[in-house]
Amino acid sequence: MRKTCEWVGSVLLVLGLGGLVHHFIGWFGKWAVVRYVPFLDGYELYANAALAVVGFLMVAVAEEAAKRPSGPLI
Repeated sequence: MRKTCEWVGSVLLVLGLGGLVHHFIGWFGKWAVVRYVPFLDGYELYANAALAVVGFLMVAVAEEAAKRPSGPLI
């Protein structure tokens, strides 16, 4: 589960950062998946930033979970 959370977080982080780069510079057009969502029209910058933050948080939580011992703390 930890590896899955880490992998999904990495994908979200890369997609969010790619969307931000596309918004400001125009590169990584195929990575900007938020622009294909019709109800986010006009909010692409905020949605890409939120996607990157959620991805970063998922990776951070997965890394922190790897440091803690599994099982009950007695």
